[in-house]
Amino acid sequence: MNRFVGRARLEWWANRSTCLEMYDINVTVTVDAAGKWQATGRHANALDTTQREGWDFLMEMDPHFSVAFPGEDRGRITVRVVEAKDGALTLMEASDWNGSVSVTFDLT
Repeated sequence: MNRFVGRARLEWWANRSTCLEMYDINVTVTVDAAGKWQATGRHANALDTTQREGWDFLMEMDPHFSVAFPGEDRGRITVRVVEAKDGALTLMEASDWNGSVSVTFDLT
């Protein structure tokens, strides 16, 4: 595949068995001659207030998601997601990400 244009799903996994949230996106993926891929996209549906709060929370905690393409039950590629002010998403392959994150909560 050198180019894919269509629907995909971003999944935010807390651990190997718990997916906290999934977001459908419209995405364009291109692959260069060296096999490195780049992707851009947008949320397939506008996020309501609750979804936006959840998205912002997960992005602040850790912007790494798994991306699943049509026919996949679970995302197999880990990506780092960057969201521009206009809502455009950039997905960068994060194959070296080890799945760990350090988060501190202030519960006072």
